[in-house]
Amino acid sequence: MFVREYGRAGAPVVVLHGGPAAVGDVAPLARALGESFLALEPWQRGSGSEPLTVAKHVEDLHALIRTRSRDAAPAVVGHSWGAMLALCYAAAHPDAAGPIVLVGCGTFDRESRETMKRTFAERTGEELRRRIDELVATEPDPAERHMKTFRLTRGLSAFDLVEPWPDDLEYDGLDLRAHDETWRDMLRLQDDGTYPRAFAAIRSPVLMLHGDYDPHPGRMIRESLRPFVPQLDYRELERCGHTPWLERHARDEFLAILRSWLALRLAEAGPAP
Repeated sequence: MFVREYGRAGAPVVVLHGGPAAVGDVAPLARALGESFLALEPWQRGSGSEPLTVAKHVEDLHALIRTRSRDAAPAVVGHSWGAMLALCYAAAHPDAAGPIVLVGCGTFDRESRETMKRTFAERTGEELRRRIDELVATEPDPAERHMKTFRLTRGLSAFDLVEPWPDDLEYDGLDLRAHDETWRDMLRLQDDGTYPRAFAAIRSPVLMLHGDYDPHPGRMIRESLRPFVPQLDYRELERCGHTPWLERHARDEFLAILRSWLALRLAEAGPAP
């Protein structure tokens, strides 16, 4: 697993990218956390000889944490799909997981996903729809089509960016097969009831930070998790979309809450087993 490291001192914080397979997209967040902590940004496993599963990603993360966490259970900060993976990890390894932060967490039930799809549809104007249809009709490569569609539509998830989208991130190209295999397995685990039920095993403190303009319906996702994660602390950021560290009105508040919460919870946490 390729891992980028930011900072040289402080408690360890593992920062998980979204997607699945959106390697590199949390680099600005990990870099910001590296000012206060030792931030580790792993690039999750790509496709290979066997289909990818949530369990494989969980065990990859556990191997990293065992070898890089020093003397303390690290915090895990996940964005979007990465937030979902953080919960899966803390459920599978409750003794090894430190504090958990969910940023723009993904959905765990069909109702939330349908609400998200409706929000995207309502924000898609006629011109954008025309450009998407044209792209679908003219781009033969599925991975390129996926990324180009994402770039066309990502603005629907933002309220007011403080700077342009960071297109210079070190993406290794979208592994569409890794994305599809991982997401299919997550949906399977939701359909059979494994998630979110398995999250009842989580003992870590959990903070959920969610923008009020994020198409992912934060309050619905919170309600789907609370029966299994009663210690969940939910905080909603005003005038904020799916990527808080890029948002003009919410970035400073987001980073202040995140840093102070992590510092407090890591200080309270005991040593790793």
